Amino acid sequence: MTTHSTTHPAPDVVDRRTWQAELDRLLVREKAHTHEGDAIAAARRRLPMVAVDPQVPLVGARGPVPLIEVFEGREQLLAYFHMWHDGQPAPGQCEGCTFFTGHALELSYLHSRGVTYATFCQGRYAESARYRDFMGWEMPWYSARDSGDALLGGRHFGFYACYLRVGDRVFETYWTTGRGTEAGATSYHLLDLTVYGRQETWEDSPTGWPQPYAEAGEQFRRDGRPTAQWSRLAAGRSDDLTSG
Repeated sequence: MTTHSTTHPAPDVVDRRTWQAELDRLLVREKAHTHEGDAIAAARRRLPMVAVDPQVPLVGARGPVPLIEVFEGREQLLAYFHMWHDGQPAPGQCEGCTFFTGHALELSYLHSRGVTYATFCQGRYAESARYRDFMGWEMPWYSARDSGDALLGGRHFGFYACYLRVGDRVFETYWTTGRGTEAGATSYHLLDLTVYGRQETWEDSPTGWPQPYAEAGEQFRRDGRPTAQWSRLAAGRSDDLTSG
């Protein structure tokens, strides 16, 4: 067994009673943060909504499909709009979208609340679906390449959008991008619990704490490709997206 010991600075060492007292003081702030998050979510549930053409065409495994069928019979749809770089092999694909899409693995809890999760990719279906297969993702996958303003409304790929189906009508209820997409990033939420955090340069950490990751995509890449791809290569998968 290989053992590892930190070479970085570490927090002060105190007795357990002192340590617990510090945690209890922080817990007051954590609870306030949780309650504010609950209040924001309550306000989000009270937002108005905007109509979307239910027949907007997407392309799935069986060819063209209208938006309303992507709901799979459920009343809500949560879609991640995944960026794409035409003709690029796996290492050249979006490291941020790979990071966020890769966290959407267990969908049964969403389904139990009447929510379908799907990826709307900017790329052509055949090419981008090969990337999904290379990564081993199993969520519903569609090409939204030709949907234009009908879905994007002047926005750019790299966001979550939420939809509600009312009979044969479809409405968009919410969308978020930037740091809002961290809602799906469980790795980030867990790293925030650890002493060294995300180890990114923007974080407010004590002097000497490790922060090797910048914010221009490096935080999602290792040795020239999106971090999550290395385990797929180790499993023997080909990252050539030009053929089946």
